[in-house]
Amino acid sequence: MAVKIRLTRMGKKKQPFYRIVAADSRSRRDGKYIEKIGYYNPITNPAEIEIDEEKAFYWLKNGAIPTETVKSLFSKTGIMLKWHHIRNGHDEAKVEEEYKKWELLQLERQKREEALVAQAKREKEPAADAEVSAPETEEESVPEIKEVSPAENMEEAVDSQSEDQAPDQEKEEPKSEEPTSEIPN
Repeated sequence: MAVKIRLTRMGKKKQPFYRIVAADSRSRRDGKYIEKIGYYNPITNPAEIEIDEEKAFYWLKNGAIPTETVKSLFSKTGIMLKWHHIRNGHDEAKVEEEYKKWELLQLERQKREEALVAQAKREKEPAADAEVSAPETEEESVPEIKEVSPAENMEEAVDSQSEDQAPDQEKEEPKSEEPTSEIPN
């Protein structure tokens, strides 16, 4: 029987929660498992990972093969580092020493990431404030106004009305009140 250390999905729709289990490789994903090793909650920020190291090492020593996802979870918690040293025959003191170094590196990495996030926020905020509170120049803020006398305004209105008329329509001329000299036949 081949044993795998893998995830079993629990939780509700769109709210996954996984158990880390040792199971027969032939069983279904959410089927029977031999032993529960821990759990993984990806919804929380940061993701919550809880693993019983003794059970994990027991199954790794007995030939259980972790899936890629479980292997990455083991790496995040330091179990794969410890397993690497145990498998290579290092004594407990050497394993603990290497694990302490790894923990310090993880803390430094976390501090650097937090500093980068804080710096990015600080850089983003002044840029947003500068855009909002940028002083406008007079040319941009005040539209140019052309002064026109009332007579010019009337002439422009008459010109625009005459341009609106179709060219094939005849313009009506104003009738004068003077009598015309037409002779009736």
